[in-house]
Amino acid sequence: MQKKLWGGRFNKSTDKLMEQFNASIEFDQVLAEVDVQGSLAHVAMLGKIGVLTNSEIQQIQQGLQSVLAKVQAGEVEFTLADEDIHMNIERLLHQEIGEVAGKLHTGRSRNDQVATDLHLYLREHVSVLIGKVKALQHALVKQAEQHVDTLLPGYTHLQRAQPIRLAHHLLAYVEMLARDVERLEDSQKRINTSPLGAGALAGAGFSVDREMTAELLGFERLYQNSLDAVSDRDYVIEFLAHAAIIMMHLSRLSEELIMWMSKEFSFIQLDDAYCTGSSMMPQKKNPDIPELVRGKTGRVYGALVGLLTVMKSLPLAYNKDMQEDKEGVFDTLDTLHACLDLYVPLIDTMKVNDTAMRNAVTQDFSNATEVADYLVNKGMPFREAHAVTGQLVMHCIQEQCLLLELNLTAFQQFSSVIDDGIYTVLQPEHAVEARAVLGGTAKQCVSEQVAKWKSCLVLK
Repeated sequence: MQKKLWGGRFNKSTDKLMEQFNASIEFDQVLAEVDVQGSLAHVAMLGKIGVLTNSEIQQIQQGLQSVLAKVQAGEVEFTLADEDIHMNIERLLHQEIGEVAGKLHTGRSRNDQVATDLHLYLREHVSVLIGKVKALQHALVKQAEQHVDTLLPGYTHLQRAQPIRLAHHLLAYVEMLARDVERLEDSQKRINTSPLGAGALAGAGFSVDREMTAELLGFERLYQNSLDAVSDRDYVIEFLAHAAIIMMHLSRLSEELIMWMSKEFSFIQLDDAYCTGSSMMPQKKNPDIPELVRGKTGRVYGALVGLLTVMKSLPLAYNKDMQEDKEGVFDTLDTLHACLDLYVPLIDTMKVNDTAMRNAVTQDFSNATEVADYLVNKGMPFREAHAVTGQLVMHCIQEQCLLLELNLTAFQQFSSVIDDGIYTVLQPEHAVEARAVLGGTAKQCVSEQVAKWKSCLVLK
């Protein structure tokens, strides 16, 4: 039988079902590169503290580089017998350089090794994701800049509420994504913390230089407690929480794009390259990307809840339950990368039906608030103005007309202070321009926000 690298105290081979159930190599092999990075730093440190000779350091380093090159070239077949990426790499290193490979693991446990790998892997991917979120912001800002003068109904409770600018609507998502970027950037402080040298749980039995390995690996901080170093998955849970929020934002945008593309709205068209048709109904053009993003949000939520559940009752320090931390993370990273990669061109190529949006604004009562504000400016208390406007709307509903279709006499039946200035007030353009406050819909306010984001999101 193939002897386990940990098998000295065992006199029976591992049951085949147990071996398969216990192994993680089918999914954690993606950690191969960062595993080698961590090992290269560890072996350099072992040389510095005198545990390894210069010759041994050179052999191990060259062997690790050779193993990595073969992994990257797809020339390696990982085995379930070696359980995980760490043991597989070590076995491959033995094949490259012989018994000296056994010295690599001096002063190190798989517990701090796996934690180090996950920190390195997540750090790299979070940096890439930050760039992709910013790219989506950039696409939204470009659309906003083109549609500062495009008006559409704004909604609350999915009921038409007040006219807004399409640019203003799109910039709301830019703001959401900005918070996502802030959260990801802040999380890097926790991700960029080195557990290497913490050993299995109590620290290493050799005078390891944790500062040296942290510096070699680009970590900014060290875990100060060895128990915490190997058992902490807060940074993973934090990432999954941030990922869930990003997906929630994308799902909200997806819901709107799906509605806006429907015949009932006809506000937008998504490019044919990012839609599919029906196998039965030849007229169909389906917004598959928004629908899939909306659906995939659930799997990211599931990864977060899953890891929270795994960690909720674990005693210190490392427990095998924690092997369940990886698949959800890897799947979440794959999901986020795919969603963001597709959403950028989806938004870039989106066509807006300005006319349909503008027509919608003129076929509803989203200008009713303007009547109330108009009456307030005439000296009427707001609550009374609110009541009068409500009565006007009810009258229009009964007469099957819109506010702009009432004559002045009809208006004055509800309040004598109303004059023909009401017709200017009721225009959608007046409604959006009346909100000339920070964060409002007036053209100057929206244009300033577009300009601010253009300067913030200069892409390399």
